[in-house]
Amino acid sequence: MATHRADVQDTSPSPVPGRDAQSPTEVRHEPFDDTGAGSAIERWTLSAGPYEASVLTLGATLHTLWAPDRAGDRAQILLSSDELAHVLGPARHYGATVGRYANRIADSRITVDGTDHPLAPTGNGVTLHGGPDGFAHRMWEPEEIEGGVLLRLHSPDGDQGFPGALDLSVAYTLSAAGELTISYRATTSRPTVLNLTNHAYFNLAGEGSGDILGHLLTVDADAYTPVDERQIPLGPYEPVSGTPFDFTTARPVGAAIHDDHPQLTRSRGYDHNWVLRDRDAGGAPTRAALLEAAGRTLEVLTTEPGVQVYTANSFAGAVTGAAGVPYGPYAGIALETQHHPDSPHHPEYPSTGLRPGEEFRSTTVLRLGVA
Repeated sequence: MATHRADVQDTSPSPVPGRDAQSPTEVRHEPFDDTGAGSAIERWTLSAGPYEASVLTLGATLHTLWAPDRAGDRAQILLSSDELAHVLGPARHYGATVGRYANRIADSRITVDGTDHPLAPTGNGVTLHGGPDGFAHRMWEPEEIEGGVLLRLHSPDGDQGFPGALDLSVAYTLSAAGELTISYRATTSRPTVLNLTNHAYFNLAGEGSGDILGHLLTVDADAYTPVDERQIPLGPYEPVSGTPFDFTTARPVGAAIHDDHPQLTRSRGYDHNWVLRDRDAGGAPTRAALLEAAGRTLEVLTTEPGVQVYTANSFAGAVTGAAGVPYGPYAGIALETQHHPDSPHHPEYPSTGLRPGEEFRSTTVLRLGVA
C-alpha cells in the first residue's frame, strides 16, 4: 500500500471574530463518568481558541466538537450522547475509529496472497466496520502529545478473521485556527488489508437542532460507486452528472434525497462512496467535501481516495443527545474518508493491501470556519 504524508495544504480557514490562531492547545482528561464501567473510559478534551473537541479512549472516539458561528456563538456540532448505555449500544459507532476494514466486505471473506480468510460476519452477508467486535469497541491506550492526544491499539493476528498482528495509532490534534487533524498509522506482521475512518455525524446547526437536509454540501467527485441491496459496490464507477449524486457544486443535502432513483430508494437516502478527484497517494490532504449551515462551514481534507456520505437514514430515535432530542432520520451526516468499500474484491479499486515493512499512513483534516 502506498504511504501517505501528514502535511496539510497551506490554505487558511475563514476568520472567526476573536480568534487567536497562535494560542496554545490545552489538553486535559478525566473519567467519562464516575460510576461503574464508565469510569474505565477516559475523556480527553482539547481546547484551542473558540474550539473544543473531546475524545474517548473507547473506540478512539471523537465524542464532541464545539465551533462558533460568525457571531461567535458556539454549538456542539456532533451527534453524541453522554449516556453510557448509548455509548456502549446504539451510539457505539458515533465518532469512533472503525476498522480493521471501514465499510463493507462482501461474503465475509478475503483472499490475501492466495490464502482465503473467513471474516467475522455482521449480518446481511457482509462484514461491516471490521466485524462485530471491531476497533470501535476496543479500549485504546492514550498519551498526551503536543496539541492533542495519541491513542494506540494492538490487534492480534486473526482478529475478527483478518491476518496479521497490527500495531496502530490515531492522533487527534486541534489548533486555534479551527483545524482538527486525525492522523492514522499502522504496521502489520503479515500481509493483510486495512481501511480506517472516523464515523462522526455532523449537524452544523448543533446536535438536536433538527435535520441536515438544508445543509449545503459540495463533494469533490465526478463519480460514485453504486451498490447492491447489501450496500456492496456493483463494480464500475458511475458519473454523478445528471443524477441526485451530483454535488460538484453546492446544493442542499435534501434537494434530491427523496427522488425515485433506485440507489436512493434502496438506501432510503445517501449511503454511498464518492470517488474523489485529484488524489495523490503519498501527497498532502486535499479537499474532499465542504458542508455549510447555520453560519458555520466544515471543510474535509484527506489523503484517502473516497468519502462515504451517510445521511443517517436508518436512525429511529434510539439515541438522545444533550439537547434532549432523540435522533431521527437525517439528524446528522457522516463524511467518512476512506478507501472504497469491498476493495479486496475489486482489484480495479485503489489497493487496501498492507505488508510487513510498510507503514499505513492516512490523514484527514476537519477544517472549521464561518459563513
